[in-house]
Amino acid sequence: MAAEARSGEDLQIPPHPRAFEPGTLVLTIVLAAVGAFIGIHLITQLGISTHTSVIGALIAMMIGRIGLTGFRKFRSVHRQNLAQTAISAGTFGAANAIITPLAITWAFGRPDLIWPMFMGAAGGLVVDAWILYRAFGSKFLSARNAWPPGVAAAEAIRAGDQGGRRAKVLVAGGVIGFVLAWFGLSASAAGVALIGNVVALLMFGLGLLIVQYYSLLPGLADFSLAENYIPHGIMIGAGVIALAQAGFILFRRQRAKRDAQPVQEAASTPDPAMADTVSPRRLRGGLGSGFLLFIAVAILLAFVSGIYVQMSVPVLIGWILYAAVAAFVSELIVGLAAMHAGWFPATAITLIFLVLGLAIGFPPEPLLVLVGYTASTGPAFSDMGYDLKTGWILRKVHSRHPGYADYERSGRKQQYYSAMIGFVVAMGMAALLWKPYFEDDRIPPVAVVFADTIKVGLANTEALQTMLLWALLGAALQAVGGATRQMGIMLATGLLIAAPYAGWLVLGALAVKLVVVKLKGRQAEEDLQLIGAGIITGDAFASLGRIFR
Repeated sequence: MAAEARSGEDLQIPPHPRAFEPGTLVLTIVLAAVGAFIGIHLITQLGISTHTSVIGALIAMMIGRIGLTGFRKFRSVHRQNLAQTAISAGTFGAANAIITPLAITWAFGRPDLIWPMFMGAAGGLVVDAWILYRAFGSKFLSARNAWPPGVAAAEAIRAGDQGGRRAKVLVAGGVIGFVLAWFGLSASAAGVALIGNVVALLMFGLGLLIVQYYSLLPGLADFSLAENYIPHGIMIGAGVIALAQAGFILFRRQRAKRDAQPVQEAASTPDPAMADTVSPRRLRGGLGSGFLLFIAVAILLAFVSGIYVQMSVPVLIGWILYAAVAAFVSELIVGLAAMHAGWFPATAITLIFLVLGLAIGFPPEPLLVLVGYTASTGPAFSDMGYDLKTGWILRKVHSRHPGYADYERSGRKQQYYSAMIGFVVAMGMAALLWKPYFEDDRIPPVAVVFADTIKVGLANTEALQTMLLWALLGAALQAVGGATRQMGIMLATGLLIAAPYAGWLVLGALAVKLVVVKLKGRQAEEDLQLIGAGIITGDAFASLGRIFR
């Protein structure tokens, strides 16, 4: 009888909290505004942005501990998930998707293009979120993959809810991460290595080490990998193969029943949470509609900015298609890197399309608009992926319920709504703050780099040839590693990041992971993931601490 009662209880999944509940809505708006301010401050002062999702979750936890009836509902881990989704969306939406494109326009000396660029960046941000929402949970952007910062946020929320040994392990990892980061080391690199795919992160770590030490080799003291576009070439080659691999996943023949009814597949899987909840057909629809939306935004941007008068009709059509492809490919490559390593090379990808645009011969102003549009896609896409991963982990407790797939989709939809609230607040904050920041000469350093590159042009005609040559290596590595390991993209990502000793932290953490798993078995992986999550969380708090210091 007890077993039957328990089985009956298991059939009752409570409805997922809604993003537009009055109390939740007020909290998400406030948190999104805080996140947007932090993001704008970071990107303009230090040239970086940081993950604020754990901060949002902790604030929701503290509110939930208030004894008043109206606040107790925030003890729900799912409401805390909505809160961390909103603050994170506000941070990356304002800093990376809006302020950076506007700053490129300002640094180029065309403040008259600020508001047209604002419209284009906002459009790119919205399409970004739409594609990620439609694609997350598919074989291409699987919830099963690492998404390390998402794991960190989920473990922080679970530890706060459950306490006990999990909380102690997480806190221990947090102390390690905080101490490492406080002394200028990339602690999150070690945390990511304890969570992500071993092969992918091995390539990432090798790339980081090459960047740090290649100049010590004979004859390479004055040689620059970045200035010779070697990492960019590897990324281009790997990106082409990655798109081909994605196309294979999207368009390979599927049995009609499996394609049309992913819920049945989830119900028949030993652990339904491990099954894909997005069918290949829905994935094709999401990516296809997203690409068409990117084209529509590019057309709008061409006309509201007035750049259409600088190009003939064939060149204008080519510009629109190139802008849409650049935005679409940028978000996918950045998303793949973020999914496996928790790092996204958004700046490098934008620079690749800038250089290719120079080689094609687009005029300066159209190229300026194109670069700003491309820069608006990718970071928010990746960050929303982290948040959906957090929600997926928290909702897995209901995975044995026959209605789990519907519950997962419902929770994902509410997260999408919370993210859109965060993005709208981010747009408002960016609209209010861009002018005083820019007039005070507080501009993201990367925006100056993009603007200067457009002004100077591609003086070295050998750069394109170099990129094409190194693209062969990137393509070969990506093909060998397959879609699950992303070897080419991860090597290029490491080569594009200058983080002292991060490579050693990655390789050291991977070695610890392999040894511990060999000695204690797979059951030790959960503790390693908790420690990794704590390290990433500690790194995030240390980053904010450095700002205040």
